[in-house]
Amino acid sequence: MISHNQAKAIVRGQITALAARRVPLAQALGCVLAQDIASPVDLPPFDQAAMDGYAFRYEDAGKELRVVDIVPAGSAERLVLEQGQAARIFTGAPIPENADTVIMQEYTRELEGQLQLADPNLVQGGNVRFKGSEVRWGERLLPGGTVLNPAAIGFLASAGMAEVTVFPMPKVAMLVTGDELQPPGKPLIAGQVYEANSYALQAALQQLGIRELEVRHVADHPEQLVSRLSEALEKADLVLLTGGISVGERDYVKRAIERCGVTEGFYKVRQKPGKPLYFGVKGHRPVFGLPGNPASVLVCFYQYVVLALEQLTRRRMLPEPVWATVTGEGKKRPGLTYFLKGRYMPREGAAQVLMAQESFRLSSFAGSNCLICLPESAEEYRNGEEIEVQLLPRWDEKSI
Repeated sequence: MISHNQAKAIVRGQITALAARRVPLAQALGCVLAQDIASPVDLPPFDQAAMDGYAFRYEDAGKELRVVDIVPAGSAERLVLEQGQAARIFTGAPIPENADTVIMQEYTRELEGQLQLADPNLVQGGNVRFKGSEVRWGERLLPGGTVLNPAAIGFLASAGMAEVTVFPMPKVAMLVTGDELQPPGKPLIAGQVYEANSYALQAALQQLGIRELEVRHVADHPEQLVSRLSEALEKADLVLLTGGISVGERDYVKRAIERCGVTEGFYKVRQKPGKPLYFGVKGHRPVFGLPGNPASVLVCFYQYVVLALEQLTRRRMLPEPVWATVTGEGKKRPGLTYFLKGRYMPREGAAQVLMAQESFRLSSFAGSNCLICLPESAEEYRNGEEIEVQLLPRWDEKSI
């Protein structure tokens, strides 16, 4: 077995980013830009009104003005204002030639085509979005390495970008083994349990922005497992297998992985939970054989699979670890890294060790927002001790 840190170093060293490719802008959420993007247009593309009101020449601010036209948004008509003239204008509409200021309609009074201005804070250029004031043609819209959030998607759309070059999100294939597993919603018969791992992993992947995911349930049969794994390795960028990775007579996963030509990176890690963890690569495709116990699956996912996803996408997916004072105390076995389900309280800078730490239990994981990391050398943890804490992807703390 190898240490937790050695295992993470192997994952980092054997996985490179997916090749950059052009994708439709609408499919780029959460992806990382592979290169700088230069603007193909001026933003805004013309001088435009920022408010509903009246456009006029600032030099006429002290005069009563004559309203000569109306300019709606989308108007392509060329309007030229002369001295002493104004135009009714709406948000987003092009500013008439010679005009340089817009006064909000709340600060005006129009009577029989004559306009009186009453804005004490009026300034030249007020309420006008000038051409190129956000970005000019050829200037950088966004730098390479930017994670495309909803605002960035909207910004690129405003510049007319229909496609972008990104490091894409990977396609993930998941194979679930275990003849004793029954899908939720169906009655159990003797010896069966409900299958939960694929549901937890799908939710965890979706939370990180993984949209292309195929899940297949495979019988505990060597040839069928080899066949399904071969298919997954042809289609997916990352392959996950759950269960059957130990050394029992009916644990066929590791043997199937070897028959499919996967190069082993490591097998078994000195940690609890999640010791029987497998990692390897086939070409550039990472393959993980995850344990069968639900809490072990999620611990291994957050410690290693997310690291692989970060390498593939060049995107940080988990918060940086923090240090917190632990509330609670207990013993641990030296020589193993422990990951305890916990509750991080940022105001107090503390992390509470939760009950029900066994690897088959998800009840405490359901209320956890962090993993409390106890190093191999430790033999116990004490109340008030400073301990490293890995925060998990965040959900709202309370319902509405």
